[in-house]
Amino acid sequence: MKRGIDTFQTVKTEGSILPADLLRRLVDGDRDIPGLRPEDYHLARSERLNEASTRAWNRLQGAWEGFKDAMDALPESDVGTSLTREKWLLILFQELGYGRLTTRKAYEIEGKTYPVSHEWQNTPIHLVSFRQDLSTRTPGRAGAARVSPHSLVQEFLNRSDDYLWGFVSNGLNLRLLRDNVSLTRQAYVEFDLQAMMDSEAYSDFFLLYLLCHQSRVEVPEGKGPAHCWLEKWYNTAAQQGVRALEQLRDGVQRSIEALGGGFLACPGNTALREKLRSGALSTQDYYRQVLRQVYRLLFLFVAEDRELLSDPNSPPGARKLYLDHYSTQRLRSLAGKTRGTRHPDLWRALRLVLEKLHRGCPQLALPALGSYLFSVEATRDLNDQDIANKDLLKAVRALAFTVDRNVLRPVNYRNLGPEELGSVYESLLEMHPTIHIEATNPEDRFRLTVAAGSERKTTGSYYTPTSLVNCLLDSALDPVLDKACKKPDPEKAVLALKVCDPACGSGHFLIAAAHRIAKRLAAIRSGEDEPAPEHYQHALRDVIGHCIYGVDINPMSVELCKVSLWMEAMEPGKPLAFLDHRIKCGNSLLGATPALLKKGIP
Repeated sequence: MKRGIDTFQTVKTEGSILPADLLRRLVDGDRDIPGLRPEDYHLARSERLNEASTRAWNRLQGAWEGFKDAMDALPESDVGTSLTREKWLLILFQELGYGRLTTRKAYEIEGKTYPVSHEWQNTPIHLVSFRQDLSTRTPGRAGAARVSPHSLVQEFLNRSDDYLWGFVSNGLNLRLLRDNVSLTRQAYVEFDLQAMMDSEAYSDFFLLYLLCHQSRVEVPEGKGPAHCWLEKWYNTAAQQGVRALEQLRDGVQRSIEALGGGFLACPGNTALREKLRSGALSTQDYYRQVLRQVYRLLFLFVAEDRELLSDPNSPPGARKLYLDHYSTQRLRSLAGKTRGTRHPDLWRALRLVLEKLHRGCPQLALPALGSYLFSVEATRDLNDQDIANKDLLKAVRALAFTVDRNVLRPVNYRNLGPEELGSVYESLLEMHPTIHIEATNPEDRFRLTVAAGSERKTTGSYYTPTSLVNCLLDSALDPVLDKACKKPDPEKAVLALKVCDPACGSGHFLIAAAHRIAKRLAAIRSGEDEPAPEHYQHALRDVIGHCIYGVDINPMSVELCKVSLWMEAMEPGKPLAFLDHRIKCGNSLLGATPALLKKGIP
């Protein structure tokens, strides 16, 4: 089975606008993706896309060197907008098929102006100086005076009915944006032009060419922007995301079965097998401990891919030591290449990491998370057990990859949202374990099956659909936010709000509420209706730390909720324990346990 490309050096995808997997498939020339023929890019049928891209790349290399020299020679008193456009960005867009971009008057919507510098058909293209950060407002500077360049384009796209996609660039970075008024997260694709050109990362430029070419935003005559190729790809990615989520659910089940069976099969784990035979360890408790190991892996996948795990105060070299020898990135890479042996060395390295995460390990740049999920007690019967490399890699492979037309595609954990995690969590509530220690087929020793009388019923655990969550927030939270924003000190009033979910589950509702509050808070602080990503993320950390509370009767739900909130807060090195007094395990229907209800209501 083939394995897909892993990463791009100078390209970052934020949110779910166009996932990394789709970008990889574009570069691979996947024939199942429409719009990748030469004629779709206005080329001769006999011409190859790579040839056209190479010609543009060769011409742009000279322009980039000239632009760098001009930047170095520019006086500090010169803003640099004209230089950035004339020496570099207009040339770049010309090579991408747009011809000579023309300036335009500011857009106006409901009395509000949006001074976007350029336009091509129904695509706003905002080009600013290399001295202007895309996420920072600069009073007095055209195109960045009221709001940051990024926020200007995003707000315009969100409020306009006629424009769907847009670009913003300062010559050093180029961002592709889409109308995302319905999304809770920032969403864009960013190309680091400076790193791309200086490191001669042609493969990344080829992606830029494929994604940002004029033909991608071109609209057929008489049609709207929803008919451009970018929008078609966006819809394709959404449909594939649903299928990938189904595979991820299956992958989590297969991972649990691989770990559960692997621990039972390891020759040295005699004590574990005896506990299960004697009943000292119940099948359900064993399942929960294996499930916690899978939760730990999922947590590490997301934390590593979002670069959240490493403690920023760790000694130099500690992060490299972790990444090279102990990280799950290394495990995932191995899982995509090899089946593994019967030795337990990979598990022992991973077990060391899991042990250190509770109290921290500066030598590996690991923070002290202080969460029950990483405590010794959480997996007390597995802490001293081994598992063969082949079984561990099988479990990791099931979590880390999906199969698409016989190609292993890595799961995009960087942008995995609470909806996906919650959906996976929901599917696990239907599962019940069965153990046959003496089974001759190793795969039959530990199985998960859907059974009646599931834990979902006994704990009242039901996943809340996104549409219902949004409806609840519209009717319950928005009026309270509107009132808080009108107070003399709106920032203080917003941070004083308390949102409590008495049956929080994996945190889907709380995370959605946190995002909605954070957007208001960031707007208050920045003065921008569509705050820049950096302002938004800082506000989200503050909201989760001040406004969010939850209760659930299921201890694993509580742990997963904490993990989900921590990953949303994205604060490298900060412990999970800061949420311990906000997310509690308990019965919000006081005293109403299933056992008591069987006896009748008092």
